[in-house]
Amino acid sequence: MTFNLISSDPAVLNGKPIIKGTRISVQLIMEWIATGASAEAIYQKYPHLPDGSVQQAIQYAAQFSENEILIEEEIEN
Repeated sequence: MTFNLISSDPAVLNGKPIIKGTRISVQLIMEWIATGASAEAIYQKYPHLPDGSVQQAIQYAAQFSENEILIEEEIEN
């Protein structure tokens, strides 16, 4: 899958993936979704976002967290 609405530039938000042409990060979109915001509500609040960008941010986050490996460590005190 291509993510033509997502970009990353070290000069913008330290290289975090963002919606192209904005300073709105994929992480921020995911935080809004996690707190119950709908894509429609996000578009209403930020009408300058390109059509489909919220959905693409969600797909981007899903794809790049898909193979994430969590390692649990026991720390002895």
